[in-house]
Amino acid sequence: MMTAEKAKEQGLKPLGRIIDTCLVGSDPVLMLTGPIEATHHLLERNKMTMDDIDVVEINEAFASVVLAWAREMNPDMDSVNPNGGAIALGHPLGGTGSILMTKALHELHRADKEFGLVTMCCGGGLGTGTIIQRM
Repeated sequence: MMTAEKAKEQGLKPLGRIIDTCLVGSDPVLMLTGPIEATHHLLERNKMTMDDIDVVEINEAFASVVLAWAREMNPDMDSVNPNGGAIALGHPLGGTGSILMTKALHELHRADKEFGLVTMCCGGGLGTGTIIQRM
């Protein structure tokens, strides 16, 4: 990740851009619902629906995270973790967000799609979300 200016300086073409990002608090006892609240927050703030999102990368810290999120958000499950999630590929602490972002950007390009959502739960009841756009 870098600024547009840095990419130009390095002669690189950007893969995408960040449309919006958020950090939300959810019930720290349940803690795994952060992606639900983050997704609702981003979609509402950007006047979007799940139908506008072409690719979703949601961290599978536990299988129940994705199941609860999917039950609430009702996405096209073919667009969710299309190349495997953390249960299959791993969840290196401190690296997961970068991995999810990279996977989403590459999938948007591979599938010739426009918008992606990257979301994950975090310790203590936090949730993060980022909407990206392919360039």
